[in-house]
Amino acid sequence: MPLGPFTNPIVSTTASTDFAQFDVALWQWLVLVAVIATLVVADLVVLHRKPHAVTVREAAIETAVWVAIGLGFAGVMLWWHGGRAATEYVSGYVIEQSLSIDNVFVWALIFTHFAVPREYQFRTLFWGVFGALVFRAAFIFAGAALIRDFAWMLVVFGLLLIGSAWKVAFGASAGVDPGRNVVIRAISRFVPTTPDYDGQRLFTRVDAKWFATPLFAVLVMVETTDIVFAVDSVPAILAVSREPFIVFSSNAFAILGLRSVYFLLGGMQDRFRYLDSGLGAILLFVGSKMLVGYFTGWHPATWFSLVVILGLLAGAVVASLVADRLDRPVTGPDSG
Repeated sequence: MPLGPFTNPIVSTTASTDFAQFDVALWQWLVLVAVIATLVVADLVVLHRKPHAVTVREAAIETAVWVAIGLGFAGVMLWWHGGRAATEYVSGYVIEQSLSIDNVFVWALIFTHFAVPREYQFRTLFWGVFGALVFRAAFIFAGAALIRDFAWMLVVFGLLLIGSAWKVAFGASAGVDPGRNVVIRAISRFVPTTPDYDGQRLFTRVDAKWFATPLFAVLVMVETTDIVFAVDSVPAILAVSREPFIVFSSNAFAILGLRSVYFLLGGMQDRFRYLDSGLGAILLFVGSKMLVGYFTGWHPATWFSLVVILGLLAGAVVASLVADRLDRPVTGPDSG
């Protein structure tokens, strides 16, 4: 609200100028898709052509490269449409990257349940990420259209995020049981399946008949869990940007790096004990932001939202690492 000749730098009150808006030509969309497809194919053909167990060092290097690419695209947005678009992109990227960490831990649970050899996991995640990009694109365009045509959907999305905040804060992945998943049970009932792996193949021939391998069930489980997590992450990103190009690109570049994040963090869930609480707080913030914006017309500036999100995430990670360090047994010459 205007305060004399000054305005509040944290709160915006003009709904039509709250978010970056610009036209994107078809060829520009095609360039984005081509860049993403090139990165995905190059990652598979060049770096992971032969199946092998990804080491922590390799995963760390690849994660750093993917993060650099993802944040580097913010420079494209800055050059193309200015600071607001770039800030919205970074906010969306951080939200998707942080909320996807729970997804990574669920992947670890799925691979452990199905005893997937580590050297076959990357190829499975490759197809999982490919499917995730398609599903996310559909969710993003549908969500943006609903908000544009039915403003009251902001209330629905806001309440959905607040409800998800409670669920995530108290362990979203704790209730995931691959063995009792409805989709997996349907596959085992209607799709002929062999209990044995055949390399990285999803289907194999046994006695001249085609059977699904366990990797097919794993891939379906990975895709279904991603859809569940998208119900949280897509509305969360729509809370900081309404431009489909920004929302999709930030989502896509964050998802591209999830495979390396999985191999880096997949077995470290216990060390991040407060991460779920931090992610829940992020969802609570963006959900409340949607509701406050709809009912009052006041919207926190995008940079302020980004600071809050980064602060909540960093606070959860630091608190987790400190608690983990304090819980470690003291070792030394006098400890025994």
